[in-house]
Amino acid sequence: MIGVLDTDGDCAEWTFPAEAGAVRAAREAVRDRLYAWGLGGLADLAALLVSELVTNSLRHATGPIGVRLVRPEGDGGVLLVEVSDPLPDPPRPRGADTDDEGGRGLQLVARTSRRWGTRPGRGSGKTVWFELAVPR
Repeated sequence: MIGVLDTDGDCAEWTFPAEAGAVRAAREAVRDRLYAWGLGGLADLAALLVSELVTNSLRHATGPIGVRLVRPEGDGGVLLVEVSDPLPDPPRPRGADTDDEGGRGLQLVARTSRRWGTRPGRGSGKTVWFELAVPR
């Protein structure tokens, strides 16, 4: 991990190097923070989706990868999860054949999240985000 930007309050942010260990580190950081926030019921799904997006960043970008969580306000609500990298090109979902080992990450994000999308990053790059509904 390059740095922890903030893990207090309702937002947690980390920056990871574009190295293979980033996927595991991001997954663990997300899972740990969600348990600390009392959102353990979302921890495994959020960690899985983050690992898919961080893997995409590793395959296509060369710079640091940012991960950000925004805790929902009150009971219920929506958990916002963002993964950023320096590559400006938005990801494109693609179809995967049955024997393909890749190509399903964005499909998984689209099918299991409440909403998802991309936007230009702060200054450069892009951010891929998704929302998970928090059970009441």
